[in-house]
Amino acid sequence: MTVNSGLLELHYQDDFLLVVNKPAGLLAVPGRGVDKQDCLAAQLQQQFPDTLVVHRLDMATSGLMVFARGEAMQRRLSQMFRERAVEKQYVAIVTGELVAAHGEIDLPIAEDWPNRPRRKIDRVSGKPSLTRYRLLAFDAASNTSRVELEPVTGRTHQLRLHLAAFGHPILGDALYGDANSAPRLLLHASTLGFTHPQNDAPLNFVCPALF
Repeated sequence: MTVNSGLLELHYQDDFLLVVNKPAGLLAVPGRGVDKQDCLAAQLQQQFPDTLVVHRLDMATSGLMVFARGEAMQRRLSQMFRERAVEKQYVAIVTGELVAAHGEIDLPIAEDWPNRPRRKIDRVSGKPSLTRYRLLAFDAASNTSRVELEPVTGRTHQLRLHLAAFGHPILGDALYGDANSAPRLLLHASTLGFTHPQNDAPLNFVCPALF
């Protein structure tokens, strides 16, 4: 059940973890500098002081995030992410029509130091990175496709860079596409599924994209 707590849209809360819908344009965690301290983690900590970060979403990306309550739960949830025991799916609007209705993008990603915070495809020193995609709909009028994305690995900017390298950048992407193609980055973490680390209960959350 979704609970609106102030400006926070909580989808789940108990003594061990929180699941919340991060709005686009809000940092997930604090950035560098005093002007980048307002973030989802800090807002959660005002109400739940034991909130700790487990994973991240880009500032421009919206959608579901899980936060731990306490260090023990942070360690367990972090391990689940490392072991790929958490199911994540995203929805995006991309340019053009995908040739195949589903497939994989397997391109290694490395940091692009001269152009930070950008990443780049690097077949020599990049880390293995895999994204699965499925075409949901094609809009001929706008020449855009609605796609479902599953990041098998969790590299920084993985979905954004993979789709751009694939020839179908995500609309509104200021780093890897055209920032003026949409009012915001059209990328949303729509589903999240995992087993509760404390009691083994299956947890599955769906948060539809607003675009």
